[in-house]
Amino acid sequence: MIRAGIVALSVWLATTAAGDPVQCRDLTHAGNRYAVCEVDAADADLRLFLRDPSGAVLGQFAAIDTALADEGRKLAFAMNAGMYHSDRAPVGLYVEDGQEEMRVVPDAGPGNFGLLPNGVFCIRPDRADVFETLEFVAASPECRDATQSGPMLVIDGELHPRFLTDSTSRYIRNGVGTSADGSRAVFAISRNAVTFHEFGSLFRDGLDLPSALYFDGSISRLYAPELGRNDVGFAMGPVVGVAVPRD
Repeated sequence: MIRAGIVALSVWLATTAAGDPVQCRDLTHAGNRYAVCEVDAADADLRLFLRDPSGAVLGQFAAIDTALADEGRKLAFAMNAGMYHSDRAPVGLYVEDGQEEMRVVPDAGPGNFGLLPNGVFCIRPDRADVFETLEFVAASPECRDATQSGPMLVIDGELHPRFLTDSTSRYIRNGVGTSADGSRAVFAISRNAVTFHEFGSLFRDGLDLPSALYFDGSISRLYAPELGRNDVGFAMGPVVGVAVPRD
């Protein structure tokens, strides 16, 4: 089953349209259903969104798309990207267009965010990477955009050590994985409730990615016109998305 998934993944990558910054599809892995969007991190206009120029939280995919209209651009893909407080302020590190709103949090704490090791999704001009948080602190990469979340799903090809194969904790979950060379950022959201172990296995075994980071659970939402997805609900905090020319 794993080999079949890798073959299917290879076919998908081989048929991705040249110059297409994002490609989305539905897939099944180990009996669970997912929506997956792969972004060409070297060429796509991949960025984070949180506030408008006045400082108000954008919160919705439609609001982000409207804001992009001022640049002559629109959303091609987006999903929530990291945990946030009730006022939508990020829990951990948040950097947008070179401006840091929240510092990195290296310590253990309550909830999934504090289930160490957690990590940072870092976007640079020609690549995107998932770093384990302490590795990120040591390396100090210059991220144009960055969001911290947790727990890590895959760390150097291994699942988070605290994930249980027999866990009964099942939720809709979303996250991101990156290739070793930083050229591929692959975003996934489950279409049915899954455990952490199942979700991490998708990135490691189904998508063949050495590093992956959990974004969130029951609040997870996706904007992917290719799949007919424009999930709505209460206002989100940080959002990751790809912008393309509006015309």
